[in-house]
Amino acid sequence: MIELLLPADVSCAATRAETVPEGTLFPEEEALVAKSVAKRRNDFATARACARRAMAGLGLPPVAVLHGHRGRPLWPEGIVGSLTHCNGYRAAALARATDVLSLGIDAEPHAPLPSGVRELVTLPAERERIGPPAPEGTGEIHWDRVLFSAKESVFKTWYPVTGIELDFIQADLTFHRTGGEGDGDGRLPRGGTAAEGTFTARLLLTDPALPTTLHGQWRIEDGIVATSVLVRPDWKDSDGS
Repeated sequence: MIELLLPADVSCAATRAETVPEGTLFPEEEALVAKSVAKRRNDFATARACARRAMAGLGLPPVAVLHGHRGRPLWPEGIVGSLTHCNGYRAAALARATDVLSLGIDAEPHAPLPSGVRELVTLPAERERIGPPAPEGTGEIHWDRVLFSAKESVFKTWYPVTGIELDFIQADLTFHRTGGEGDGDGRLPRGGTAAEGTFTARLLLTDPALPTTLHGQWRIEDGIVATSVLVRPDWKDSDGS
């Protein structure tokens, strides 16, 4: 699914598998999760298996993917990328730095945010735009979860370039629906087809290395919300924001 949200020069790999065979990790990766619980180890390993498939898509040999501050993946020289994992979906997206300045991807279960989280991660204007939380089982889009995922993609795009923390309430997001129409903008389509669209993220904390507005895509399919953001190296020539 994530490959549908990114251009052709980004190499994507995804899986719904929850585990990978023993020996998938490099020794230095194994050391990072040696004391972790099984779920953390599985999330880590399946995401890195996706990363190596994405490397192959760029013609790169498989290498270990370690992490830096805030868990940021450390990619080979000249490569940018992003990882995501949630119950039922793991993915990696990689590109050459000559083609992409930075990118972020995220996947979440399509379900309401836990109680109390919505208010912590949204601005009042965003809550007004997305409306009240949708009850489970009604076929409605859980816009709070879509927004949460989109902000994760924004952060993953922002942080590797700036090295600055970006709080959830330091980006103001607006969503647009472009495909898979249901009974209305707030409902999923009948028959199991996907809902999708775009979003803009107006950054309330700015840095000259990135535009003040980021653009992304979202998609809901088979119970998963996926989002992406991508910035080109020449954004100053094509985007005056």
